[in-house]
Amino acid sequence: MPRKITGAAFLSLDGVMQAPGGPTEDPQGGFEEGGWVFKLWDEGINETLGSLFSCEYDLLLGRRTYDIFAAYWPYAEGDEKPMGEAFDRANKYVLTRGTQPLEWQNSHRLTGVEDVAKIKAGDGAPIIIQGSSTIYPALLVAGLIDTLITMTYPVLLGSGKRLFGAGTPVDLLEMTDHRVTDKGTVIATYRPGGTLPPYPDQAPIPVTSERELARRQRIEDGSW
Repeated sequence: MPRKITGAAFLSLDGVMQAPGGPTEDPQGGFEEGGWVFKLWDEGINETLGSLFSCEYDLLLGRRTYDIFAAYWPYAEGDEKPMGEAFDRANKYVLTRGTQPLEWQNSHRLTGVEDVAKIKAGDGAPIIIQGSSTIYPALLVAGLIDTLITMTYPVLLGSGKRLFGAGTPVDLLEMTDHRVTDKGTVIATYRPGGTLPPYPDQAPIPVTSERELARRQRIEDGSW
């Protein structure tokens, strides 16, 4: 039976998912709000995270998220040590074009979406995507994501890496669950919902007034 792939992402209201965990996590692009999830810590997400990570799982990561995790979780202590040990045990599938060593135990290099499809089609634990904004568009195009969980905090970050970047396909998502925490974080679960339907016959017909035609001409000319 094919393995399920679940993406789970912390998001701001303006769609930023960069560096939720710490100030030095990912300052690329001059991002200055690293650790924003902890600035807004919401215990209301614990039930969702507990359910997500309570069973056996493997991880699917982009190379930069892998670097962040490999430098942190094997050294986790205190309350975070059990999660670090679980991540140690899990297979880490790293989607990367690079050839740098993957020295964290149970790490496996995937060179393209085709490799992800092969892993998904085989036997094993469910697969969870953490971070890794750059891998989402290609996985969505290939239809490889079964479930998407977004945890959207009531904050605007203004800039930073987005969950749905360049190359994201036009697709529908079907919401299968949702709730709002006491602090206003919206936790929504989606599954693939098919393609966007065509413009319906019963919808308003675009006007063809002289001004509208002139406006369309300006659009075509690039002067609008």
